[in-house]
Amino acid sequence: MSEFKSLRKNWEFQAVYRNGKSKANRCFVMIIKKNDISSNRVGISVSKKVGNSIVRHRVTRVIREVMRLHWGEIKSGYDIVIVARPSAKDSDYGKFESAIFHLLNLHHLLKDDDLE
Repeated sequence: MSEFKSLRKNWEFQAVYRNGKSKANRCFVMIIKKNDISSNRVGISVSKKVGNSIVRHRVTRVIREVMRLHWGEIKSGYDIVIVARPSAKDSDYGKFESAIFHLLNLHHLLKDDDLE
């Protein structure tokens, strides 16, 4: 299992926005793009539409924790940007987890997909 890596620079996010594939549900938009390295990188974007800084930081922390706990279940070689929608602020950990898994399934990023 590779370590948890983040997208940090604006140009890294822009590359995913421009060339990535996007899927969405009520809470999040997930954009993925193949990268040229063997590990995944995750970027999290939470705009002011979601809430004040306290709310935005909580949403960011919960998303990061869900991704960190399930890091080993995700296929390698992708840049993943998760954009929180305003409806995410009212959700709890369980809703975040199921919403993120829903999007990972839509993108066929879970390792279990190979068995089907």
